[in-house]
Amino acid sequence: MLSAMRRRDVLQAGLAELAFLVSAPSLFAGCSKDPPPNRAPTNPSPAPLPAAVMPRESGPSSRLVSRIPEIGPLGAPDANGMRLPSGFTSRVIAQTFDVVVGGKAYVWHKSPDGGATFAAEDGGWIYVSNSEEDRGAGGAGALRFDREGAVVDAYGILKGTSNNCAGGPTPWGTWLSCEETARGRVHECDPRGLVAAIARPALGSFKHEAVAVDPVLHHLYLTEDESDGCLYRFVPASVGAQGHPDLSAGTLEVAVATAAGGVAWRLVPDAGFARRTPTRHQVAGALRFNGGEGIWWHDGVVYFATKGDNRIHAFDTRSATLRTLYAAGAFKAPLLTGVDNVTVSASGDVLVAEDGGRMKIVAILPSGEPKEILQLVGYADSEITGPAFDPSGRRLYFSSQRGRRGGTTFEVTGPFHARV
Repeated sequence: MLSAMRRRDVLQAGLAELAFLVSAPSLFAGCSKDPPPNRAPTNPSPAPLPAAVMPRESGPSSRLVSRIPEIGPLGAPDANGMRLPSGFTSRVIAQTFDVVVGGKAYVWHKSPDGGATFAAEDGGWIYVSNSEEDRGAGGAGALRFDREGAVVDAYGILKGTSNNCAGGPTPWGTWLSCEETARGRVHECDPRGLVAAIARPALGSFKHEAVAVDPVLHHLYLTEDESDGCLYRFVPASVGAQGHPDLSAGTLEVAVATAAGGVAWRLVPDAGFARRTPTRHQVAGALRFNGGEGIWWHDGVVYFATKGDNRIHAFDTRSATLRTLYAAGAFKAPLLTGVDNVTVSASGDVLVAEDGGRMKIVAILPSGEPKEILQLVGYADSEITGPAFDPSGRRLYFSSQRGRRGGTTFEVTGPFHARV
């Protein structure tokens, strides 16, 4: 129980397998603990959900440590066209246009993009994945795994939206799916697919890419995929009794530079883009980022990618300072280009998926050293999307958005982490 543990211990527990043991508020009221499979969302008004799912970062007692610095060189492509280090294996778990689970109606979506995992109380987990299709054909789907890792269900959790690119998990067990359109919004989704997703207009209207939640300060950080995009911070108007921010009301702010070289935040006057001036042009002196992409909070630092200049940035929420963790231009032959979606290991390795480049996932170690994790071969004109670890830290999920009959979603299993 959270009341029996120190708050910092919970926040630092990392990728523990039995995350459901942490007592968390519900995300949507009135949902049964063991719902019928593939039940369609009906309730348009989310309140806190029961702790049937939790983001993989939450955990009670076990602690993981990254073994990524020990990973060896990549080998030859396997049957799935994947180059992996020794000791790692891959499998395809979903393919665009295919029924994922026999006897289930759900067909895996096109253009799989950003994703995250959520631990379930029965020892299984859920992987959610966006669909970056336009003209209302986007949305998000989910894969349900049992405790042995078998896919037992597949279903939709969001529909009728456009260009759902990345997003981010919340500490209370929901998925925030971001629309990458000029007036795009963020939708909060139930990973179990039981309750209808709800738009969160307070998080702004702009070309959203991804969002990360700071569970300590209760702020949300958002990236914008424009060549002159901004970094935004949402400050909720209130925090509930369970310690989670209310996303229905608050202040959207934009990052600006201070005279001392730090970062300050200024109010965005028309966050909903109700008038003519785009959100990113409303505050003079706003910091500009060339193509904001994936973003992730880890241990007080917000890491985010900018594809236009191939950089990984690190914003320290405690000192309000910004530094460059990785810049491809600093290397004669960079291992990583086309930086896009990101996730972070239990020890702070920033895993970056390439959009184009050489179709790799590369880890930026805390030292700043880049290290190849895997590479896809034979997936032309594609990008790697949605990297996310399962609750045990042994499985990594991601997709090739295009190529080989459409999008392909993979699982790679191996010694990414060790239990301490």
